[in-house]
Amino acid sequence: MKNISYGLHSSLAAIQQHPFHIQEICLLEHRQDKRIQEIKDQAVTNNVHCRSVDKGELEKLCGEGNHQGVVVIYKEQQTNSEAVLLEHCAKATSPLLLLVLDQIVDPHNLGACMRTAEAAGANAVISSTRNSAPLTPTVRKVACGAAERIPLIFAKNLARFIDELKQLGVWVYGTQPTASKLIYEADFTRSVALVIGAESSGMRRLVSEKCDELLKLPMCGEMASLNASVATGVGLFEAVRQRNIG
Repeated sequence: MKNISYGLHSSLAAIQQHPFHIQEICLLEHRQDKRIQEIKDQAVTNNVHCRSVDKGELEKLCGEGNHQGVVVIYKEQQTNSEAVLLEHCAKATSPLLLLVLDQIVDPHNLGACMRTAEAAGANAVISSTRNSAPLTPTVRKVACGAAERIPLIFAKNLARFIDELKQLGVWVYGTQPTASKLIYEADFTRSVALVIGAESSGMRRLVSEKCDELLKLPMCGEMASLNASVATGVGLFEAVRQRNIG
């Protein structure tokens, strides 16, 4: 079953942010601690049904995942559409900050990138529908609630979608180790989309060609690249720094 999330942080965020998407909450029977009670209280407040189940049923729902005594079952898989994001971008009255992920296949990386993007105040995360991790329970768990707070859009054609963002005034920066310009030299105060490629192969050629500028992170050691979520953090929080100066 893919329409679930589990863990205390992501479950609480799901109830608070999107209670109407939830079919029910499964709670480990006989667990009565403060954090579980908070989930129960929020479920009552948001009219979400809770059900007590044994450990075996929770493990059946989430496999080997660390459920922490709670599993959220959704009515349907919740993702957002390209059209909705483009409409939001067209109506935006302040500079946008978007994260674009090209072929990030590891669900742990996707979850970590979403967590970082939410923490940086990004408006959305965009990924491709092919050769990329889907929104799974593992992604939700690693994101620690961010998957319920920040939109995740799967673009059918990432290069074409980047073109559509550019037509709306979004400046697109791609990250590439061979770029001549450092990420700290870029202007992140305008509407920006930051593109992060796969750790092994980087951005695909066509995606790279669609970027307005290519940027690199300064590597002082012998490592050739960083984990995708770490690179995401460096780039997005440079935007946070520039936008909060003064």
